[in-house]
Amino acid sequence: MSLQLGQGTGPLRGIRVVELAGIGPGPHACMILADLGADVIRIDRPTGASIGGGTSDILNRGRPSVALDLKDPRAIETVLRLVEDADVLVEGMRPGVTERLGLGPEDCRARNPRLVYGRMTGWGQSGPWSQMAGHDMNYISIAGALHGLGQDKARPHFPMNLVGDFGGGSTYLVIGLLAALLEARVSGTGQVVDAAIVDGTAHLNAMGAAFLSSGLQGEGRVSGLLDGGTPYYDLYETADGEHVSVGALEPQFYAELLDRLGIADEAPDRYDPANFPALRKLLTDTFRQRTRAEWAAVFDGSDACVAPVLPLREAFDHPHNVAREVFVERDGLTQPAPAPRFSRTAATLSTGPAVAGQHTRDALTAWGVDDVDTLIAEGVAVQAT
Repeated sequence: MSLQLGQGTGPLRGIRVVELAGIGPGPHACMILADLGADVIRIDRPTGASIGGGTSDILNRGRPSVALDLKDPRAIETVLRLVEDADVLVEGMRPGVTERLGLGPEDCRARNPRLVYGRMTGWGQSGPWSQMAGHDMNYISIAGALHGLGQDKARPHFPMNLVGDFGGGSTYLVIGLLAALLEARVSGTGQVVDAAIVDGTAHLNAMGAAFLSSGLQGEGRVSGLLDGGTPYYDLYETADGEHVSVGALEPQFYAELLDRLGIADEAPDRYDPANFPALRKLLTDTFRQRTRAEWAAVFDGSDACVAPVLPLREAFDHPHNVAREVFVERDGLTQPAPAPRFSRTAATLSTGPAVAGQHTRDALTAWGVDDVDTLIAEGVAVQAT
């Protein structure tokens, strides 16, 4: 295999990124950058990731894997050589770890003042909890986002790690990196991007703060406009035990909902909260009369804001997703296509997920490291077989 730089087709073509491998939001952010055309080189441990990894880990697609023993000073020097020609470095270690390795912001920017240094953590680089371990649900807990999630008044429900790791985490890291890259093009100087999941989640929940301030949302679950507190924005079970989502907020959409359900003459005034129990019962009883597929056919193409709730494998085959190619198949893996979409510099998938060290020799050579064979022979770098 021979790797060449600058092969991406997206709007980030020509941007070079060094990724110090981590888990969760860091790899997701680097997947986005690679999807959008950046040349990303992933620095893995010789033993691979502690969670995930391998040829089925979609978060690692689009970039070669180089395995380096970062306990060896020669490996640190190799990373710094890569940094000299990079635009961005991304790391997701606890605050202070890269400094102790000799790969902190000052170390890297001494080699390359234009470098944008992206840091991905849960708690952030400062604050009394910055050195604590944590995971998605912990971060969104103190950001005020988890408390109101779910339609069970007795306890909150966490949505896997979508809100914290990927919503407040990788998404905000990418926003920060792109903003800093634009600024560096003007100033000629890079900077550090401190992306903390707790920060991003709080920012992501700006509407929740607005609803609270305006009185549209209380602190309890199932108490507001968008959390199931209203019967016309909720989930309903169908005859086959599946579910549909109903989001008929606006009057015209609500009128179409009632019309297609055939209950326009029975439904009580939705603007009187005293009628919510009766309206909810009417909707519940009506949706239970047909299967999810039957209701999907009834509402297909309508403005009633009703959609079937699909498990991921069925989402792959939904006609809308198929027509837009929301999911694509590559190397036997069905996976999300790059997003968003661009009219002139369309993004395309490049390589699939790699095992740790799969591209050590070729990737380092492509990035201009000229003593790769020596590094491999002496165990500083590892080429997977």
